[in-house]
Amino acid sequence: MFGFGGGRAPVHLWFALVVLVALSGMVWVAMSHWREGAALLGGAFLLAAVLRVMVPPERVGLLAIRSRWVDVVLYGALGLVIVAVAVTIKGGPLST
Repeated sequence: MFGFGGGRAPVHLWFALVVLVALSGMVWVAMSHWREGAALLGGAFLLAAVLRVMVPPERVGLLAIRSRWVDVVLYGALGLVIVAVAVTIKGGPLST
């Protein structure tokens, strides 16, 4: 069906999935839940990194900016930093 290497999935499906996760994070931030929203935004970058590794270059669409490994390192590092900041800041609904 819609496997990572299959020819049926539209080229920009993976980019649309990442944008959907990022938009949901922005909506969450706009609803005054900034820590969860920031974690979702970081998750969108981590999802982009995973998809950039798994999807073949001819099917990756707008997720491809530089070479595959530069994209993976930058998406992954930015995603980890955003999630780490969102989780480690004191106070707010995510703290225990």
